[in-house]
Amino acid sequence: MKTFFDSSSFAKRFVEEPGSQEVDDICQETSMLGLSVICLPEIISALNRRLREKCLTHQDYLKAKHRLVEDIKDSQIINLIPTVIDKSVVLLESNTLRSMDALHIACALEWQAETFVSSDKKQVKVAKKAGLQTKYIE
Repeated sequence: MKTFFDSSSFAKRFVEEPGSQEVDDICQETSMLGLSVICLPEIISALNRRLREKCLTHQDYLKAKHRLVEDIKDSQIINLIPTVIDKSVVLLESNTLRSMDALHIACALEWQAETFVSSDKKQVKVAKKAGLQTKYIE
């Protein structure tokens, strides 16, 4: 299965929270993992926020960061090429959507993902409308 994860769902692999087991199960079934080039910085940002809020120890942050970097080594990183930007503009003009969410969907469309996984209900709705098979992870 060719699966594209947005940052909100893929982050669940690195911090235990509701949906983490489901994300791990999907990853086990996935033959090709796709991520946007913005996924790594978004997850690092979220981990640092948890670190600042003292929801994560420095040692746990380093472990999560190491696992993240190792996990993405085998994934397909979809870059922000002109066709992805064009698709994101169309998505933004025809939907109520945040720019980063549009970029994730546009990357999944460009990569021709079989499944788009997200923890954002609005993003899943727009991805489905754009023609992607979707999976919502709470």
